Amino acid sequence: MKIRGRLAAVIRLCVIGAGIALVIAYPRAADRPVNIVAFGDSLTAGYGLAANEAFPVQLQRALTAKGLAVNVVNAGVSGDTATGGLARLDWSIPDGTDAVILELGANDALRGFDPAVTRKALDAMLRRFQERKISVLLCGMVAPPNLGAEYGRAFNSIYPDLAAQAGAILYPFFLTGVAADPKLNQRDGLHPTAAGVAVIVDRILPQVEELIARAKGSRWR
Repeated sequence: MKIRGRLAAVIRLCVIGAGIALVIAYPRAADRPVNIVAFGDSLTAGYGLAANEAFPVQLQRALTAKGLAVNVVNAGVSGDTATGGLARLDWSIPDGTDAVILELGANDALRGFDPAVTRKALDAMLRRFQERKISVLLCGMVAPPNLGAEYGRAFNSIYPDLAAQAGAILYPFFLTGVAADPKLNQRDGLHPTAAGVAVIVDRILPQVEELIARAKGSRWR
């Protein structure tokens, strides 16, 4: 009999006294790769970059080089907002997802959306991930200074507040070390070059490793 599938049972014959018994051993959940979905906008999708230069691909390479068994899926959509992400969440995050890197809200700030709307959408996403027992790394964003101090306070507080509330891992600002550096950004000044993405990956790795450890631990709960 041919057994198909990664989760197919491994059947062994064991001698017990004078008899023979079939023992079915299923591969342990902790032994399979951790499935991570990078869920975001153009910063995740890799706007203006070759496919192999996008954040999820560079992250996959970095994690593999460290000997970590993971699958990183690119679920970035250029131009997406937090509300747009919420609308597509169920079909963008398939069953079997262990962890999500949530990177949304930059377009909300660039368009001057009410921070309350962004907060509500991100909160709803985090709640849905909790219900599905998916570990989350929440990537923070920072409002453009031209929108004023009041707007900045309301928007910038969204990410630490929600991460603390949901128990998610927080990476305070996705573009740390890259924002406003012309050497690491494309001509539009908004999207990182391949070298800029490499900086992001290098800086965010500790939080991603924490995410992986958390996702593995949740398999036993």
